[in-house]
Amino acid sequence: MSRVRASQIKPDHTDERYVWFTSMGLTIGLAMVAVLLGIVVYNGTEVFWPKRVARIELSAQGGDAGRAVVGEIVKRRERKARAASGSNREWQLYVANKDKTPSNFIYIEEDDVRSVTYPDGVLVVERMEYGDAIGTPLRIETKSGETIEHGSPGFDPYLERALAEAGRLRAAIRVTEKDRIGAINGRMEELRIKERSLSRKTGPEAAAAAIAVEKAELSEKYEGLAAEARKLRSRLTEERLVLALADGRESSIPFGQAVGAYYANRIGTAERLGHLVSGMFRFLIEEPREANTEGGVFPAIFGTFAMTLLMSVAVMPFGVLAAIYLREYAKQGLFVRAVRIAVNNLAGVPSIVFGVFGLGFFVYFVGGTIDNIFFKDNLPTPTFGTGGILWASLTLALMTVPVVIVATEEALAAVSRGVREGSLACGASKWQTIQRVVLPASAPGILTGLILAMARGAGEVAPLMLVGVVKLAPSLPIDGVAPFVHMERKFMHLGFHIYDLGFQSPDSEAAKPMVFATTLLLIILVVILNLSAIIIRERLRRKYATGAF
Repeated sequence: MSRVRASQIKPDHTDERYVWFTSMGLTIGLAMVAVLLGIVVYNGTEVFWPKRVARIELSAQGGDAGRAVVGEIVKRRERKARAASGSNREWQLYVANKDKTPSNFIYIEEDDVRSVTYPDGVLVVERMEYGDAIGTPLRIETKSGETIEHGSPGFDPYLERALAEAGRLRAAIRVTEKDRIGAINGRMEELRIKERSLSRKTGPEAAAAAIAVEKAELSEKYEGLAAEARKLRSRLTEERLVLALADGRESSIPFGQAVGAYYANRIGTAERLGHLVSGMFRFLIEEPREANTEGGVFPAIFGTFAMTLLMSVAVMPFGVLAAIYLREYAKQGLFVRAVRIAVNNLAGVPSIVFGVFGLGFFVYFVGGTIDNIFFKDNLPTPTFGTGGILWASLTLALMTVPVVIVATEEALAAVSRGVREGSLACGASKWQTIQRVVLPASAPGILTGLILAMARGAGEVAPLMLVGVVKLAPSLPIDGVAPFVHMERKFMHLGFHIYDLGFQSPDSEAAKPMVFATTLLLIILVVILNLSAIIIRERLRRKYATGAF
């Protein structure tokens, strides 16, 4: 046989080209993800960064001749259609003062801009209603009737003290109205249900007499607390901050409506960083306001976390048990193959279909049955026969259970046959082998399925709109009121919050920054949940490193 020299062998570079082609695809994919995350992070954190406020003098040629505008320069862009004057660029300004102007945002032609300055005296006031107020401070009208003019030595210290006092008053009002009066209203509702139950047994008059004393005591307490709340609210309007707007008008702002204030063009980088951190912290712990375009998203964070946790608790037992039966006990044949095909097909069913099923089965059938058996006195007001966090969690668990079944089956199949036979040879039963040998070795793979289920469930919105999510929830599913866990309550969700801000907000321009901030927060929450599961999975993988993994 003739020998072939190495120099005569022509290398085939086809495989190498495929390697470069796939690596290029991976690089492009990672770059797209990085760019997307960068856009979300930049726009999400920019919401809380205090921007400089410009005073723009307009030239006499524009439609706003001789007028000055004050606001934040949001962006400069090309006009969609060239103006008659020939200008092809325009500026978008955030002018705030929604109670005094038709819109928070205006557009001006770039050619009409005569001068741009940044006055030191411009004050930005964050309010409970109507968004921010931007203007030049004139004076503070105190509750004693005195007036503190801007520029006097005591103006800024008094402004800080008044804002802090207003914050304490709002906190006291919240405790009085939501906690103390809320507890009385809850007890009154319980008495109303008790009276309805007793009236069927003893008659309306006897039932009313049985609760009359306690009802009178609660009414007396309610009147006292209501008077206290009215007194506190009256104190919120005793002092006012007066601003001069760009058009010469004055804006009088009660300190009770002011959340905070800062001089936009006077503060330095360190103070801006402080405002950034403070704004992000308040975004995490406060409730939303102004149609969700202002305030924080704590109820949505809590609802998303609680729903995802309940979904995980519900999906794991069902998914793992189904996989164990299919892999370890079921006789392999046509029926088992059909079940596996059905499970794989369920993974591709649109989520809204699961929402419709959850509404019909969980809410109307199961919830309605529970109301008829255990909460008959509450009817016709439903307790479980309406959307709630329990039904939302079960609906998403049903939607994600195919992912857990498939991942668990693959993890069980990966456990070597020798490990199983060794356990059986030592005298263990089949269930003992599965429980103490197979399942621990399969735990990393099972957790992989849970991670995928959590990632999908936490970001779903469509089914939740049918089975319990709301725009604004007055109470959390878990609180300090017995029985402390209220599975029947509706809840807020970060995904639905994004949808509501982006497509249902009355002021889309004002809501756009909050969309990015909430999107960033949802991504962070999903990453935290997934990282927690990944850490647990890696610890189990190291623990059972001698097994199949």
